[in-house]
Amino acid sequence: MKEEDSIMKKVGRGNSFQVPDGYFDTLASEVMSRLPEKEKPVFIKKEPTKWERMKPWLYMAAMFVGAALIIRVATFNQATPIAEPVALDETEIVSDEYLNSVLENSMLDDYSLYMYLSDATAE
Repeated sequence: MKEEDSIMKKVGRGNSFQVPDGYFDTLASEVMSRLPEKEKPVFIKKEPTKWERMKPWLYMAAMFVGAALIIRVATFNQATPIAEPVALDETEIVSDEYLNSVLENSMLDDYSLYMYLSDATAE
């Protein structure tokens, strides 16, 4: 602690960093005056060639042709099989015990079951 006190007496408590008066007023203009002059680039406007004008259109056309080919290849073998008509005389005999157990496990009340069956026969 005594060592710190002796250092503080030598240095003091004031701000040791100071800037000359008006330094920041002229700083920007001095920095700008020291920069080298940069030449402005000269742009030469040239007429685009026929290929440069048609290139975006050709690329877009190639994209659409590629997309059409990809879709065609992807859907080539996915034809839906034609279902054979079911004979109406083929019915399955189901026991009443099976129907009762299915109806009990279906968690439908009588009204919901009636509505389901009436909608099924409407077609």
